[in-house]
Amino acid sequence: MARKVTGAKTAIWTAAAWLVGFIIFFPILWMMLTSFKTELDAFSTPPSFLFFHWTTENYATVQERSDYTLHAMNSIITAGGSTLIAMAIAIPAAWAMAFAPTKRTKDILLWMLSTKMMPAVGVLVPIYLIYRDFGLLDTRIGLIVVLCLGNLPIVIWMLFTYFKEIPKDILEAARMDGATITKELLFVLTPMALPGIASTLLLNVILAWNEAFWTLNLSTSAAAPLTTFIASYSSPEGLFWAKLSAASTLAIAPILILGWFSQKQLVRGLTFGAVK
Repeated sequence: MARKVTGAKTAIWTAAAWLVGFIIFFPILWMMLTSFKTELDAFSTPPSFLFFHWTTENYATVQERSDYTLHAMNSIITAGGSTLIAMAIAIPAAWAMAFAPTKRTKDILLWMLSTKMMPAVGVLVPIYLIYRDFGLLDTRIGLIVVLCLGNLPIVIWMLFTYFKEIPKDILEAARMDGATITKELLFVLTPMALPGIASTLLLNVILAWNEAFWTLNLSTSAAAPLTTFIASYSSPEGLFWAKLSAASTLAIAPILILGWFSQKQLVRGLTFGAVK
């Protein structure tokens, strides 16, 4: 028998959820408001929330000083390219681990996950030297490779979890009907796991878009994405909070819009298999 939920309890939980959501979103809101302030207002004490001199001068300065379009295009290409390659590798790998496991499958999964526990700075020097010798420094291909390999363990783990929720009987029935491995992956497994695949793809795009360590160390100008675009506003002369906020707002705007329009798909994929 299901428990009866009163209207008061629903209202309390709803209000609590909105409060937590507002607290989490408040730093982003404050950054957006600061981007419309003058540098004097940005440093004012006590800080003003809404009642200040609104200006778009910071955005104009950012556009004049930096090539936002180039940085945004680099972010789109590197994040999108690394995600597509990671998905192309991860789907067959997760299928093999979920439906054709061996004695070493769990060990391989744990080993892949352990690579995410290693500090990235621990392998910076060898990777930097390899990229220098092969001419991959400050190239989009170089960033795509390192972002793909960095996020691949998480992608395989997530897809493996989703694939495990699919009954093996359905795949066996497809094989009995003469489906090859390729057709099984494309026409049987992928449509059934589409919510999980979509959420994994979106999460990988977000992780690649927000990656700062590798992009700051392996790119300078030609392939520099929006993370480098933001870092360029941290100067030895000090931090100009209003201009830095404007640059940060421009950098996160595309991924915020993507997350807003795909939030239902993302939640559906993250809860895929949770309800039987």
